[in-house]
Amino acid sequence: MPSDWKTIKAVGAGVFEIRIHTEAEHRVFCIARCADIVYVLHAFEKRTRRTRQADISLARRRLAQLLELRRQN
Repeated sequence: MPSDWKTIKAVGAGVFEIRIHTEAEHRVFCIARCADIVYVLHAFEKRTRRTRQADISLARRRLAQLLELRRQN
């Protein structure tokens, strides 16, 4: 696991946020369902203290798509 992360229950179970601190703040929403696979749902630059609802909604949609694809296979 990365050194700076937290769970993001607003997106879905098992989703976590990696925090990257540079001159700007960056975030990556990921999910690790299998030991050898990490799916990146969304990566973005964070400009405010709160995460935009649009970023959370996009990650939720991508998670739903991913779970549907995994069910089909």
